[in-house]
Amino acid sequence: MKIGVLAVQGGFAAHARMLAGLGADPILVRRPADLGDVAGLVLPGGESTAMLTGLARDGLEAPVRAWTRSRRPVFGTCAGAILLACGVAHPAQRSFTALDLDVERNAYGTQLDSFTAVVDPGGAFPGLHAIFIRAPRIVRVGDGVEVLARVAGEAVLVRSGAAWAATFHPELGDDARVHRAWLREIS
Repeated sequence: MKIGVLAVQGGFAAHARMLAGLGADPILVRRPADLGDVAGLVLPGGESTAMLTGLARDGLEAPVRAWTRSRRPVFGTCAGAILLACGVAHPAQRSFTALDLDVERNAYGTQLDSFTAVVDPGGAFPGLHAIFIRAPRIVRVGDGVEVLARVAGEAVLVRSGAAWAATFHPELGDDARVHRAWLREIS
């Protein structure tokens, strides 16, 4: 299965490695034609403002916006979650409004405040170690959005159909359960 990984900025290589390890065929998306026959699209972590600049520069903003709003499978992590959200604060910026949730950028602090936490028990991924790097915080979850994992009671992994968002970096750990579960949504 071909899975597009947005490759204009950020941690796209780690997602590609994780997907390949699960048997998917990662396609690095650097131009609109790269979206052609992919079954799903990953929006990686990185810096969301820089991603928006790269998307505009490379003629990808409109095609990626159309993809994310089309109800096709998409998975955004960290900055990718920011791009998928309806509302973005701290500071405000444009987004694709593909998931009914609001986020606050860099809500846990600077790069020096990065941390790892085990998700709360009772969710879909018990024992998962979540890696947070200048992470956003989900401050509102809409009615059609299901919370799959929480840390300290806060939503950190959500989905609405095949549209998933994580405020952490599942691609940086060695636990592939999140990617595997999202791929099952596609197949």
